[in-house]
Amino acid sequence: MNESPALTRFGVLRHAPTVWNLEKRIQGQLNSPLTGEGERMAREWGRLLRRYAWDRILVSDLGRTLRTAELINRTLGLPMTVDPRLREKDWGEWAGKTIDQLRQQAGDRLAAMERDGWRFRPPGGEDRTEVWSRGHQALVDAAARWPGRKILVVTHEGMIKCLVYRLTNRHFFPTEPPLLRRGHLHQLVHDREGMAVEALNVLALWIDTP
Repeated sequence: MNESPALTRFGVLRHAPTVWNLEKRIQGQLNSPLTGEGERMAREWGRLLRRYAWDRILVSDLGRTLRTAELINRTLGLPMTVDPRLREKDWGEWAGKTIDQLRQQAGDRLAAMERDGWRFRPPGGEDRTEVWSRGHQALVDAAARWPGRKILVVTHEGMIKCLVYRLTNRHFFPTEPPLLRRGHLHQLVHDREGMAVEALNVLALWIDTP
């Protein structure tokens, strides 16, 4: 009798708050540093996350995620692998702008594109299906490389939404009720049936951030 494939678990979280988060500025694949409070919070997360007995960390290659993972790992002391496929959505020409600026400069276009759901694509950027595709493949490859392990994934809000929304059949429509609480840890699993959501909003890492 063949043994069933190992179940690989992923704990997925967003990086700590950055300067551009405070300014409500779109980061995309650009970067801004963690705030002082963000640095403090990331160090504290190591203590909070220790209860889960992780085997390794998988992290996006952008500066804010790398710094968050580095600070967490001062407590956890785990092997860490960088995967650029876990980057935030590419916001193209809109990266670096604030939401208020976009609504002033391209309000009608932005509103129409927000209604496109998965097809939403900023000028010169990615749509959400592309973000899902690369992020999902990164986790599938990690599950094949480290089967049966518990992997902490430090990534971005846009990436997390794409992963979770596809797995829960959400459409990214503005009328849908919120599903994810910002600043929480979410759990995904992978086995022979593929990827699935195990639990959402399982650990509050911070509250009321911008």
